[in-house]
Amino acid sequence: MTPPTPFNPRRLALGAAKKLIFENEDPEIALERIAGLTSLDNRGSQGPGSHDMSRTRTMILNNLDEMYREAFERAKATGDQAQMATLDFAYRREQLYFEILLDVRDALERR
Repeated sequence: MTPPTPFNPRRLALGAAKKLIFENEDPEIALERIAGLTSLDNRGSQGPGSHDMSRTRTMILNNLDEMYREAFERAKATGDQAQMATLDFAYRREQLYFEILLDVRDALERR
């Protein structure tokens, strides 16, 4: 019997960020699309002027909050003070990362 894999909040948050940004799309293609680097022939509705980034800042940050709140409640239920402290720090760090990414997204949309 293998021991359970320890909870890794950074891996969980980065996985959520990748899912939010790339949505099962090749990362290089997604970054080209976001930056508007695709050719004019195949831009179509995927160009930088389109509104394909429809998730609001509030929705994204609420999803992050919900994800960490659930993990924090599990740690609290087991009385794991170290995990609670780790989750608290990780939540604040990942929230800052998301805010930076959202600022970049907003700047790209204004281009």
